Amino acid sequence: MGRSSKDKRDIYYRLAKEEGWRARSAFKLLQINEEFDIFKGVSKAVDLCAAPGSWSQVLSRKLRHSEADKSKVKIVAVDLQAMAPLPGVIQLQGDITKESTAKEIISQFEGEQADLVVCDGAPDVTGLHDIDEYIQAQLLLAALNITTHVLKPGGTFVAKIFRGKDVTLLYSQLKIFFPNVTVAKPRSSRNSSIEAFVVCQGYAPPVGYKPNMSNPLLDQHYDVDFNSLEGPNRVIVPFLACGDLSAYDSDKTYPLELEPGAGYNYHPPTQSPIDPPYKEACYLKKNDLLSKPETAGSSKTQPARTGPTDTGWPETSSQSDSSPRTESEELSERFQECEIQD
Repeated sequence: MGRSSKDKRDIYYRLAKEEGWRARSAFKLLQINEEFDIFKGVSKAVDLCAAPGSWSQVLSRKLRHSEADKSKVKIVAVDLQAMAPLPGVIQLQGDITKESTAKEIISQFEGEQADLVVCDGAPDVTGLHDIDEYIQAQLLLAALNITTHVLKPGGTFVAKIFRGKDVTLLYSQLKIFFPNVTVAKPRSSRNSSIEAFVVCQGYAPPVGYKPNMSNPLLDQHYDVDFNSLEGPNRVIVPFLACGDLSAYDSDKTYPLELEPGAGYNYHPPTQSPIDPPYKEACYLKKNDLLSKPETAGSSKTQPARTGPTDTGWPETSSQSDSSPRTESEELSERFQECEIQD
């Protein structure tokens, strides 16, 4: 969760910090559960693409009520990135496209399979909607593929999708394995976002189906006339907006004081990033080690980088070239002038 003024006005961002959630996405799973009751009877759950851990937090709080529940409930969180520990959550750092990861999950359940699999993973968006939708669809199918290895018959699968023109293709694929598939839009998910969630209930794989990581579930042959079908030949995907109008609107800007006279208290993030990608940039900025272009007639040399020994940074040599700067050099200079926040 960021630190911009827009974040402070986001009601779910503020509520997440006040209630101790690691991210505002926790409310999305909570609202899905309110609508579909997916936590009922669940004692074994898997959270795929779990970092930073807000959905694992929800599972931990909702499934481990009493001491008896704590002893029988098992939650496994899987992600390529390291994640700060959570009570009652077993963390695995692995690739969800590998069969070895599926076997490791099942071993944590002592050979049994999971009742519930959730996945809030998403790729780094490019802003090109067609590309983003395709990559997200492939990530969903990778999550579904490993789910066929670890989910027991009758179980539930919840995952994020980008609801675009090919959502009917994903729906048809999911219907092969689940008789009940619904696309849900939680109230905490912004209306301006194409994000939605598929809630797949009653896992029932086809007769004779054997999970296999080496075979993709969805081939790459697309029918260009797929979305031009009409009548009974066209699949209509059921869509459900979770919650009612009494809930907070995720697209609306709320004042810091929700009630007159209540005041506003700043809450720091529940869990700071443990190894953020901008860590090296912050170190260079604080220690004035960023490369600085020389001006005409200047003979100053570049400061050598003397960072930690484990970074592997090469030392920079002095530069005396006073030739005109290229466009890329000018852009680099502008970037260096930007403020880098922790």
